[in-house]
Amino acid sequence: MSKKKQEASQAQAYTGKVYDFCSKKTMILVIAICVVVALIAGALIRGVKFAIEFKGGTLLTYSYTGDLDTDAVDAEVEKLVDSNVNVRRGESLDSDGYQITISFTSKEGLNADGQHELTENLRAAFPDNELELFDSNDVSPSSGREFLLKCLLAMVFAAILIIIYIAIRFSRIGGWSAGICSIFALCHDILAALAVSIICGFEFNSNIVAVILTILGYSINNTIVIYDRIRENRTLMPKASLNELINTGCSQSLTRSIRTSVTTIGTMLVVTIVVLISGYNSLLSFSVPLMAGLISGTYSSLFVAPVTWSWWKGSKKAPKKDKKNDK
Repeated sequence: MSKKKQEASQAQAYTGKVYDFCSKKTMILVIAICVVVALIAGALIRGVKFAIEFKGGTLLTYSYTGDLDTDAVDAEVEKLVDSNVNVRRGESLDSDGYQITISFTSKEGLNADGQHELTENLRAAFPDNELELFDSNDVSPSSGREFLLKCLLAMVFAAILIIIYIAIRFSRIGGWSAGICSIFALCHDILAALAVSIICGFEFNSNIVAVILTILGYSINNTIVIYDRIRENRTLMPKASLNELINTGCSQSLTRSIRTSVTTIGTMLVVTIVVLISGYNSLLSFSVPLMAGLISGTYSSLFVAPVTWSWWKGSKKAPKKDKKNDK
C-alpha cells in the first residue's frame, strides 16, 4: 500500500470528536491581551532586571569555611554597592572548603579600592568564616549590550528562516500566511515566558535566553505537526472548508500534543521541586519560565497559530480564481 493510501485509510478511520477550534477567536484575543497586560504590569511594578552579562557588572568569588548565610551576605553587599545582588554558593575544587560567587550590575565595575573595602566589610560581618577573595571579574556594559543585540538578531534571523521554511513546505495551503501566523504564536509564547519571569522577579540572564530558544524549537515543532495534518486533510478532504480542515487537524493532534506536553512540563516541575528543596535557586529562572512557555506553546500550537491563520484567510477577500484553486 502506498504512503498516500495509508494516510487516506488513517484519516477515514478517524472517528473521534472534532472540536470547533476556529470558533475560539474571541478567547484567543482575550488571552493574548491578558499576556501583554501581565507583561507590562509586571515590568512597571516589579521592574526588568538585567543580569551582568547584558548590563555589565562585577563577579567576585570568595572561599570560606563553616556555614555561611547567603541572604546575610546579600544584604551586606547591597549596603555597599547599591544594586541588586546575586549570591550563589558552591564547593571549591582546589580545597575542602566552599565558595560563594557574588554578582551585581554596575556601570563602571569595582576598582581595587572598592574590592578591598567590600572584602574587609564581609570579613568583619562574618569573622568565623575566614573569607578570602579567590577571583574577580568585571563585565563592561558595552560587551553586555553587544551580547544582547546578538541574541535579538539571532531570534529575528530564526523567525525569518521559519517563515521561509513554512512558506515553501506548506505552499499548497497558503504557506506565507501560515508562516507569519506561526511566528505570531511564537511571540505569544515568548511573551508569556517573559511575563512569568518578570512577575517572579527573575533577572534577564543567559537562562532566559536558553528558555526562549527552547520554546522556539518546541512550539514550532508542535505547530508544524498540526500544519502537516491540515495539509494531509486538504488532499483527503478536497471539499472541506479551511475551518473544517483546521478543526479536524487540531482534533487529530490534540491527544498527542497533550501527552507530549504533560511529559515535558512534568519533567520541568520535578526539576523545579528539586531546585527548591536543594536551595540552588539560580536554576529557577530557567525551569519556571520554561514551564510557562511550554504550556503556552501547547496552547498556541492548537489555537493561536491555526485559528489566527483561519481568521487571516477568512478576512482576506480572495479573487475567484484563488478560491477555485483552494478547493
